[in-house]
Amino acid sequence: MKGFYYHNPTKLSFGKSTEERLGKLLGDNHNRILLHYGGGSIKRSGLYDKVVDILKEMNIEVFELSGVEPNPKLNLVRKGIEICKENDITFVLAVGGGSVIDSAKAIAIGALSNEDIWKFFTDGIDVSDALPVGVILTIPATGSESSPSTVITNEDGMLKRSLDSDLIRPEFAILNPELTLTLPDNQTFAGIMDIISHVLERYFTQTDHVDLTDNLCEATLRSTINNAYRLKENTMNLDARAEIMLSGTIAHNGILGIGREEDWASHRIGHELSALYGTTHGVTLSIIFPAWMKYVYKENLDRFVRFAIEVFRVDGEGKTLEEIALEGIKEFESFLEDTNMPIRLSEIGISVDQFELMAKKCTNGGTIGSFKKINEQDVMNIFELAK
Repeated sequence: MKGFYYHNPTKLSFGKSTEERLGKLLGDNHNRILLHYGGGSIKRSGLYDKVVDILKEMNIEVFELSGVEPNPKLNLVRKGIEICKENDITFVLAVGGGSVIDSAKAIAIGALSNEDIWKFFTDGIDVSDALPVGVILTIPATGSESSPSTVITNEDGMLKRSLDSDLIRPEFAILNPELTLTLPDNQTFAGIMDIISHVLERYFTQTDHVDLTDNLCEATLRSTINNAYRLKENTMNLDARAEIMLSGTIAHNGILGIGREEDWASHRIGHELSALYGTTHGVTLSIIFPAWMKYVYKENLDRFVRFAIEVFRVDGEGKTLEEIALEGIKEFESFLEDTNMPIRLSEIGISVDQFELMAKKCTNGGTIGSFKKINEQDVMNIFELAK
């Protein structure tokens, strides 16, 4: 196990009607808030009115910025930063899923900096300050509600980049599984794949003697998969939605990765697909992860054997280690197909003509990942396996 530093100050308010606790969580410290959200779904559900009423009762002046899209865009972030600076905003409240939260985090950084926000994503500038952010989560997927990460797409060049800082972990996150009942199936199951991917990026490691977090990762994967099947049978199963929502937070709040080297190559590759084609993050990962697994499994066969046995209960009797590992990957693909997630680029209409461009942008002349160091040609090979 490797040494580590871990700090997570995000308060979690979980359960039915927990959005009603917004006022208590905000306290008396803020009188000018930026309310950040996507489209009309929070208005149709009535959540928008609830939030605005609470803020008005607290005599908080509300400035709104809607329009967040999947794969949140830099131009909207810059607009939010301008609003915050012009109006002395002291708090950013994100109501929505991961894209809204990531956009809010980037705004929170830029609001207190004289640097152009994109430089934080490209030039390695350390975040020294940020406005506090709060979250009302409506889509369990990215885990951004208590993570130190944000991912933004620059429309100029369609570059999707991330940054990490403990200063952008939200101050609080309100998690009411009832708010997810109206999600369409494609968003629900793409979100579930997103959750699973965050565990896998930590689980597939070359770090030895990490028994505790191995078991935590495996339990999170099994629970998420089992409850995905429960939702497949009945999408209104609130208990299953509650399990999924909490799994999303646990998967990406950092606790599953302590003491172990993480990978993140599949995410980097998936980001290029999302940036170029606008595909949903969970969709890209359901295609790329099985291909990545087939490409790298021999780097640590024992790890993939454990994955097959502990997560998918593959019976290893009479089989070689390689057969067990490959059966585990096949079981994973079968789960994705069972939940109507694509496992090939051809299923979502992506052709082969941009593989070289995406591989070049992904690696930028170097390598990605740690389970296996992936170079530009490796990325091309993974795309070939995924086509």
